[in-house]
Amino acid sequence: MTDVPRVELTPAAAELVRQLWAVHGPLMFHQSGGCCDGSAPMCYPAGEFRTGNSDVLLAELSVDESGEPVPFWMSASQYERWSHTRLIVDVVPGRGSGFSLEAPEGVRFLIRSRVL
Repeated sequence: MTDVPRVELTPAAAELVRQLWAVHGPLMFHQSGGCCDGSAPMCYPAGEFRTGNSDVLLAELSVDESGEPVPFWMSASQYERWSHTRLIVDVVPGRGSGFSLEAPEGVRFLIRSRVL
């Protein structure tokens, strides 16, 4: 049986991550649990969003040959609800959160999911 990645990037999302990395340096994602930003994956400069014991590291995403991964975090309580899915990070036109790095680009990250 092949291990299914818990999180993956579509080609469009991977390209946007590479562009954001070129401008902002190392990055990280945290899957928002709702409130102001819905349930959007939020992209930050690495370390800008504080994670702790209440967060789960789901994946370290590779976006290029440099080998430096982009960690993808989710709150443990939200992970309990999403644990049976594979998260697919995509990018679509529109403005997302002002807190996520892609907001000024006129696009936003979006989660699609598949049941495992």
